[in-house]
Amino acid sequence: MNSKSDLESMIRVNQAGEYGAVRIYEGQLAVLKGSSNYDKILHMKDQEEHHLETFDTYIKERRVRPTALQPLWHVAGYAMGALSAALGEKAAMACTDAVESVIDEHYQDQLKELADSEPELRATIEKFREEELEHQALAIAEGAHQAPAYPVISGAIKAATRFAIWASKRV
Repeated sequence: MNSKSDLESMIRVNQAGEYGAVRIYEGQLAVLKGSSNYDKILHMKDQEEHHLETFDTYIKERRVRPTALQPLWHVAGYAMGALSAALGEKAAMACTDAVESVIDEHYQDQLKELADSEPELRATIEKFREEELEHQALAIAEGAHQAPAYPVISGAIKAATRFAIWASKRV
């Protein structure tokens, strides 16, 4: 870990990302009430809420400034979830697959950056990464890759997720 500001950026972006994930699932759940995947999406949202609570605690305990972009992520996350779900259950799963693939890369990069420092934070990120990979595996099992226009949906969501990470580290 290079500096205190790098660590603060890491906590800030993770808190923002978990907030965005909760909003994505809230948007999907609003559209997919009664669907065959509703309970699975609800379970993933519950896990993301736990992740968010954990990073909210890190924000408070370490006095890290949250991203100023949270109002944007509030709207954008919900819209991403609702719009993907409006295209169907497989498109909603494609959204999860795309987001989680980027988050996997993001968390792997953070684990490399942390190396042997911050053992508690490192363990948290490792645990949450495993849960994010479970979400991705579930999404694929539920037909993410069979979504209409999968390459377009996946590419757009991956780009949006990478942008959100980049922006939330800085703003």
